[in-house]
Amino acid sequence: MTGWSRRRILGAALAAATVPLATAVPPRVSQARAAGEWRFRRGVNTWPWFALTREYPAPRTDYGWPPFQPQRPVPTPADLARLRASGLDFIRLPVDPGPFLAADADQRAVLMAMLSAAVDAALAADLAVIVNVQANGATHYWNPERMYSSTAALEFESYRALVSEIAERLQSKTSGMVALEPVNEPPQDCSSEAWPAVQASLLTDARVLGPSVPLVVTGGCGSMVRGLAALDPAPLADFEPILFTFHFYEPYLFSHQGAPWMREPVYRALNNVPWPASAGSLERTLASVRARMAQDSERSDEAKKAAYEETEKVLKVYFGAQPDRRFIDGYLKQVSAWADIHGIAHERIIMGEFGALRTDARYTAAPNPDRARYIADVRQSAEAAGFPWAFWNLFDGMGMMDDATRALDPAMVEALGLRMPRA
Repeated sequence: MTGWSRRRILGAALAAATVPLATAVPPRVSQARAAGEWRFRRGVNTWPWFALTREYPAPRTDYGWPPFQPQRPVPTPADLARLRASGLDFIRLPVDPGPFLAADADQRAVLMAMLSAAVDAALAADLAVIVNVQANGATHYWNPERMYSSTAALEFESYRALVSEIAERLQSKTSGMVALEPVNEPPQDCSSEAWPAVQASLLTDARVLGPSVPLVVTGGCGSMVRGLAALDPAPLADFEPILFTFHFYEPYLFSHQGAPWMREPVYRALNNVPWPASAGSLERTLASVRARMAQDSERSDEAKKAAYEETEKVLKVYFGAQPDRRFIDGYLKQVSAWADIHGIAHERIIMGEFGALRTDARYTAAPNPDRARYIADVRQSAEAAGFPWAFWNLFDGMGMMDDATRALDPAMVEALGLRMPRA
């Protein structure tokens, strides 16, 4: 999950689910393996296991050692066992490439050994693993722009070499239990010619050192549904075995209300947005927004006035559209139609991220039921379409496990169709 510019899409996204797909039928992608050969059905992301770094400020391009913040939550073997006992069968493991690329040879060897040990720990818990190379867009140097904005990007060759090295590591792991996703949420536009070239180059080199490792491919536009719908999968058949992925957070007005990293001014004070929309009202949500803005001492009255006007505008669109489970189904039908046009089994298309922020309880009475309803709707819609999924996230403000106590959230467990493990 990154800060891609897709989050400028506010109320307009509510209409996007009805956009028709092209009907031309290109060559079918070969079905390299039966769906049951891979253990990727129900998963969870495990950020920040290999994230939250200690990078030095510019002009330096390196990191402190060890490069990851020691206080970050990291799953223990007991945590992984509980995840498996809950009914999950894989983890998606985001890995920040920056520390690996900035390290010297000895440090890089240590980091690769740490990554290999993490994969082995998941496998020991009978969890399959998708290793996702996930660049941090907020990093001043080792960011997507420098690494894979195009094949001519300043650090593209270094990034490509790292992807290949990880593929080589995974090649020795249990067949059918590990996969490699070379990029997270590509920043290129849906129709960009740069992203297919970047992806093909990464896959080509990864295949040399990881000849049988499943590779997870995606479309542009930050892996949004419309990015996958714009992807031509025919040229990718040369890289089999492959899986496909997309991310789903629509509508962002619900899933990212109050998100501190969002660039748009409306999100900062946005709260008490209900799911489905019929569970609340425009007046109630706007009252909550005004209450939060009244406590904002950092922005000027003029800035808050402008933000409120924009918030009111997009919330009117939200409540006017009355999104519910049918809204989600409409989005995912676009993925189903794309898969059927190209002859791709739905079981090979993973919804690699979905989720919603916990709303701050200081500003709203009972946000959790809305969050649980939304997550249950997205999960059930994906399963009805035959798509595997990976919930975002295990920890943090979108998590299903308390960072300190390691207790699973019963509401999230139920929403995900899982079971609470025995103590």
